[in-house]
Amino acid sequence: CQISQEFEKFGKNLSYSIETIYGGVAIGPQINRLPKADIVVCTPGRLLDHINRKTINLSKVRNLVLDEADIMVDMGFFDDIKKILNAVPKNRQISLFGATISDEINELKKKYMNKPIVEKSEAHVNSTLLKQYYYKVAQKEKFSLLVHLLKNEAADRVIVFCPTRSKVESVSKNLKMNGIKSNMIHGKIKQSRRLKVIDNFNKGRPKVLVASGVASRGLDIKGVSHVYNYGLSQDPQEYIHRIGRTARAGEAGKAITLLSPVDNKIFTRIINMYDIDVENIKCKDFSKIHFDSRENSGDTRRRNEESKNTRNSNQKSKRKLNKPSNSRVSVKVTSGRKSRVKYRTKSQDGILNETKKSQNPKKVISTI
Repeated sequence: CQISQEFEKFGKNLSYSIETIYGGVAIGPQINRLPKADIVVCTPGRLLDHINRKTINLSKVRNLVLDEADIMVDMGFFDDIKKILNAVPKNRQISLFGATISDEINELKKKYMNKPIVEKSEAHVNSTLLKQYYYKVAQKEKFSLLVHLLKNEAADRVIVFCPTRSKVESVSKNLKMNGIKSNMIHGKIKQSRRLKVIDNFNKGRPKVLVASGVASRGLDIKGVSHVYNYGLSQDPQEYIHRIGRTARAGEAGKAITLLSPVDNKIFTRIINMYDIDVENIKCKDFSKIHFDSRENSGDTRRRNEESKNTRNSNQKSKRKLNKPSNSRVSVKVTSGRKSRVKYRTKSQDGILNETKKSQNPKKVISTI
C-alpha cells in the first residue's frame, strides 16, 4: 500500500523491517513475517485477527498511528479501534489523523489520549492547475451527459465518483454497455482486488475508474486528468478530497460536477464553505441513453435462485401443513442481507495451523 511504500522510501537507509497486513489475502505468509517486523502497517480488521490468534505481540508498542480515523469510524470500525487501543500498552504515543472530528473521535481522545494537542490544516485548491466546472442536468439525463463527456473530452485517466456502492456498480455496468471500458472500486470490494484495480488503473487499463468515497483518500492513484462527480456526498470535505485526485504533482486537471436538483443544496454549501471558483457550463445537445438501473446479472441470477428456493420451500411447507394434525412441522426462516429467506447451512471455515506467539518487539503499528 501507499503508506508502506513511503516507509520503505524514507527508511531505506535504516535498519527497520516493515510488514503490511490486510484482509482478503492468505494470512499464513503474514504470520510467518510478523515476528521480524519493527513497523506494521495494517487494516484494523486483519490486525484484530492476528491479535485474537496471538500471532502478533503488541506488548512493546510505543507508537500507534490511526490514519484516516474518521473514515474508519464511518466504515464501522469504531469498536475494532477501541479493541486495538486496549491491546497496546498504556505508555505509548497515539497520533490520530482525519478530516473531521466526530463524537466517536472525541470519545477516543478523552478515553485513550493524555492531554492531546489538536492541529488543523486548511484545505487548499490550486486554482492555477485545477479547473472546476459544473453542468446543471436533470437526474434522468445525468448518465447520458456523462457518456457524452467521456467520449468527447480528451482525457488521460478519469475517476467517476458516485455517492453509493450500488450506484458505483450500476454506472460501471452501464458504461460498459455503452462501449466505455471501466473498472470499479468501493468499500465492499476485497482489499486485494482493490489494489489490483488501482494498479491496472495506474497503467491505464482501463482509463476510467468508477469509485465511491473509498478512492478519494488513502489510495495511490496517479495521472488523473479528470474527476467527475456523478453524485455528491453530504460531507463537504469529501468534495475537496475527490477533486484533489487530479491536478497533482504540478499537472493540470479538471473537476466536473453533474449537478441535478437533488444536489443543489449541498453544492451551494460546498461553494460557500471553501470559496471555490467553479464555472457553470451550459449543456449542449447530447444523445439520450437508456440507463439500466437493474442490478448486475450476477446479483440478479443469485436473487432469482434465492426466490426459486423460497417458492420451493413455501410449497413444501404447505404440503406439510396439509398433513394430518399428528404430523409435526418445523420451518426455520432466517433473514439475510439480500433476501428474506435463506436456509441454514453448516459453516465450513478452514482451520489454520497453530503458530507460536511472537516474542519480538514491534515499534510502530499503523492502521489504515
